[in-house]
Formats: sequence, structure tokens, C-alpha cells
Amino acid sequence: MKIGSAELENRIFLAPMAGVTDMPFRVLCKEQGCGLVFTEMVSAKGMHYNDDKSTKLTLLDEKEKPGAVQIFGSEPEIMAEVAEKLDRSDAGIIDINMGCPAPKITKNGEGSALMKKPELVAKIVKAVSGATKKPVTVKIRKGWDDSLANAVEIAGIAEENGACAVTVHGRTREQYYSGKADWDIIKQVKRAVSIPVIGNGDVTGPEAAKRLFEETGCDAVMVGRGAQGNPWIFNQINKYLEEGIIIPAPTAEQKIQTIIRHMNMLIEYKGERTGILEMRSHIAWYIKGLRDAAYTKQKLFKLTNKEEIFNLLQSFLLRQENT
Repeated sequence: MKIGSAELENRIFLAPMAGVTDMPFRVLCKEQGCGLVFTEMVSAKGMHYNDDKSTKLTLLDEKEKPGAVQIFGSEPEIMAEVAEKLDRSDAGIIDINMGCPAPKITKNGEGSALMKKPELVAKIVKAVSGATKKPVTVKIRKGWDDSLANAVEIAGIAEENGACAVTVHGRTREQYYSGKADWDIIKQVKRAVSIPVIGNGDVTGPEAAKRLFEETGCDAVMVGRGAQGNPWIFNQINKYLEEGIIIPAPTAEQKIQTIIRHMNMLIEYKGERTGILEMRSHIAWYIKGLRDAAYTKQKLFKLTNKEEIFNLLQSFLLRQENT
């Protein structure tokens, strides 16, 4: 599959998720066959003011290229300036966030709040597309709420102003992540535009991914929460689509080995203190559904160093093997 000039291995993508899709996790997903990874969303204003934390979020490992860097903001000039900076970076694709539902983002008129301002959407997409030679994509939702479910209109505006693809999450901003994703809106967008459409929402496994392709005709599928603590989902989906095979879930031992590797990568990337604090959420996702997961999570969130977590994981694994 191609998006603009970016050639991708397959049509199963990792969604941008704040606090989740950092470099180590993206690398793990890529190793499991993810066709395209997206960074956590990066503040255009932060990059404009040369904030180190914002700039670091845009860095890509060699193993994850061509990766997409997602930016958010509401000022066309600043968004264009950032796109110009990213034009000289390793980013394979520049993605514009118009779907984030978080109040701290929408109260500034950014993220999914942009869907209420079609004229501003046009200006932002045109400004970003004009400032870079890299493919520009846009991530949107069904709409702000059910009374303003304007994904078809916004997708058309994105295409007219230079977007090479659009991702549609089948929930409104009002829904956040609750309820059921409306796949019909993805189908409507696919019929309305000629650029690739990426379907997003409720892809929790191989069968759901296949159904999303079949029901909407979308060009690619994006996996969000289904990938949390589960980088194996990409290999599972690809195998199912290619060969109709359901790969068994990883064993407890495989999960613990991956957790330890993930933790070491995160510590190397962010330092021990930050790495450990952030890793605790990842571990909770990895062990969900296993024996004694609730008890282990309770203990986990009180720990602050690598050695303690390693010991907790080893005793957790022993309990799995003795079931």
C-alpha cells in the first residue's frame, strides 16, 4: 500500500495514542508486522517554541520507518512552520490530529474541536500540505456529536486541500471511547473521497479487522486500544487476512519476556524514573486476563525501581506456571 510517496508493508496500522505509542512500543509493534506506526500527538506550539519534550516525540527509530508523526494545533501558520521542520526530519508521513476528544485539547479549539470549523480545517490542511513534500494525512472522528456528524464533509475538505489519506474513528467526540464505533460513517467517507480511507474503532482482533474491511471497503485498518499490551495483534491480523489462520495468544512466559525487553528499552529511552512510571501502565495491559493480574497490578503501582518490578514479574510468572 502507498500513501503519497510512502510505501508501506501492509494495511494494518498502529493508532497514535498519548502515553502509549512511544518509540519502544512502536518498535515492538513494527517487529510484529505493523504496516505503519504513528507517534503520540505532538504539540505544534511546543515545537514552535523549541520545546525539547515535543521535539523528542517526533524522533523515529530506524526500525519503524517510514513512520508517521502526528501533530496537533489550530493555527495554520504554526502548523505549516512545524510541517516545514518535519520536512527535514525522518518522518515518512505528517498526520494532523482532528480527532482527540480530551478537554485540555478541545478547549483550545484543537483536536476534534476543529471538526466544528470546516473553514479552519481547509486552511490548516492547505497550509501543512503546502509546507512539505511529505505525504500529509488527517485523523478525524465521526463528528463532534450526533447532531454534527460531519466526517464526510471534513474528509472531502481534507482531500481538496492536499491530504493524501484520511483516518476515520467511528465515534463522535461526545462518545470519547465509549459505546460502539459506527463503521457506517467510515463506509460513507470511503464512498465520498478518492484518497485512501483508514478505518478506526473497535478493532480488537483478527476477525474484527476483516469485518471492518468487508463492511466499509476501507483501504487500511488502524488498531488503537486493541494493541495496548498486545503488540502481537498485528501478526495475528496479518496471518488471518492472508491465510485464515488464528495464531494463539502468546504464553505468559512470552508476555513476561516482552515486558522485560519493553521496560529495558523504555528505561534506555527515557531514564529509569520516567521509564518505570510509564511502564507500569503497559505492564497492567500486558498481564490483563492472566491469573492474579489484579493482585499483581495492586503491588505494581507501588513500585518505583526496575529490580522490584523484575522480582514481581518473576513471582507472577511462577504462579502462572503452577496453575
